[in-house]
Amino acid sequence: MSSNGHADAGSANPRESSLVPGSAVMEPVTSPEEIKRLVRELEFPFEATSIEWRVTNTSQDRTCGQIVPYADQRAYTDRLNTLFTPAGWTRRYSIHTSANFERSKDQKIVAKVLVTCELTIFGLGSHSATGEEWADNDNAGTSAEAQAFKRACSCFGLGRYLYYFEGVWVDLDERKRPKSIPQLPSWATPTGWAQGLRPNGSGRSNASGNGANTHNGGSQTASLVKEIERMAELLGRGLYRGLLRDMARVWNPREIQDVSLQQRVFEHMRSGERGLRRLEAARDKVGPEALVPILKANRLTSIERVDNLETLKRIVVELERAAESHF
Repeated sequence: MSSNGHADAGSANPRESSLVPGSAVMEPVTSPEEIKRLVRELEFPFEATSIEWRVTNTSQDRTCGQIVPYADQRAYTDRLNTLFTPAGWTRRYSIHTSANFERSKDQKIVAKVLVTCELTIFGLGSHSATGEEWADNDNAGTSAEAQAFKRACSCFGLGRYLYYFEGVWVDLDERKRPKSIPQLPSWATPTGWAQGLRPNGSGRSNASGNGANTHNGGSQTASLVKEIERMAELLGRGLYRGLLRDMARVWNPREIQDVSLQQRVFEHMRSGERGLRRLEAARDKVGPEALVPILKANRLTSIERVDNLETLKRIVVELERAAESHF
């Protein structure tokens, strides 16, 4: 539907000179050393001035919220333009809509807008990723498009470091906006990254930079897959398979090839594990019988039938509310 950076076969740019517009196969036009250098520059964190924060979860009284950092897609395009020029890369979108189905949080019948972005960097290759948004959102197309583009960028390493944030709890004002913004850890800044600092669990080094834990890409992938597989017993079949299905469209985590997607799946599974622990603690206070009407209201026969974090969160909140009123 749209593209950026149309290639010109007659361009003097060495990265474009061997590329025929519309060609299905692109010959590499840079040396292995140059490719490694470009990938390293793609992986560099954005400047702090390009980082914004959004609220992902709120407390029951909405006075506190969990926030995570993100960068506007303009920061991504600026980095690509700087490294490759506007003529050195291109993106294409395709838009689809799902069939109507019942949304779990409000039982409303609605479809989803699905956008696939194919990002091509001449000389480095192409990656595709999908973004989605509920169709009743006025900005559904724009939101899904930006999500798909940034996910495709992360396949090249651009913006991937942002997936290592688990969220920080801060106070919110009456409009549910953060009253204060946390300071970025050193590894999430260009200076700290250049010094070799990396996030915990990234397979490079810890966030404080006090030690290195270097692995090659294969070892990192194998380690993440094992961690994901370990979650099957902790989450139960329903939630475990539901997260794999919804996030990666697979049943087996070994089929997930992208490390950043593996990390996102693992972090969501950890959130599910924390939710189940909260549910167990609340159930111990009020007894298992209190859970029955809550499950019934959510059209479930047992907690093992929960297959997404939205439903789990709703059940946990309702059970915790029942536990608070019980005492």
